[in-house]
Amino acid sequence: MIGNGRRLQGKHSRGNVKQARSPAKDAGAGPRGGPCAARLDQALSRLMQLYHFSDDPGIAVFEPRPVRVPSVRPPGRDWLNGPLVWAIEDAWQALYLFPRDYPRILLFPRDDTTAADRIAWFGASPARVIAFMEWDGLEALRTATLYRYALPTAPFEDLNDAGMWVARQPVTPLACETLIDLPAALREAGVELRLTETLTHLRPVWDTTLHASGVRLRHAKDWT
Repeated sequence: MIGNGRRLQGKHSRGNVKQARSPAKDAGAGPRGGPCAARLDQALSRLMQLYHFSDDPGIAVFEPRPVRVPSVRPPGRDWLNGPLVWAIEDAWQALYLFPRDYPRILLFPRDDTTAADRIAWFGASPARVIAFMEWDGLEALRTATLYRYALPTAPFEDLNDAGMWVARQPVTPLACETLIDLPAALREAGVELRLTETLTHLRPVWDTTLHASGVRLRHAKDWT
């Protein structure tokens, strides 16, 4: 979930998972660390949060854009390939704690997941999510920097699909965080990372009672 928008001038602080200054402050709305920032942090901590992940640290406004690679949509939902701003709920953000184009498959238990499926795929792991990625992507995961933009919920509508929300109008972010240690961010999100040569042997997971999300699988080895 990495998109384009109007750019903002200014530097971001670097850290493991570090709060950067609000884009509004970078635009000259007030000094860093003022009461507005404190109120924002407190409010966000109490509410469901929507995020957009990007490798661009300078987005002042997210403009609706069509998807780069159109997907086959259910009847009546072709509009989802059109100009939109996409966001992900905080509970599902692990899907995007990866370098942009690296393929991965993430498994989430559902309310109706059977004990047999849980044991078969999670084993004794206490993780909230299992993420599979190719070994070839490990170095990129270790060295990539992502920017996590917090977005207001008001303009968005819930797709009721893996935490995805969309807005049909420009959206100004509330704040931005710099993520420079993605393995640590995954761990913080309750994700167990599993590395494999290819992802193809994981196809049967879509026949289980787990929720499986595949991201950028068109880039995966031998995935047709």
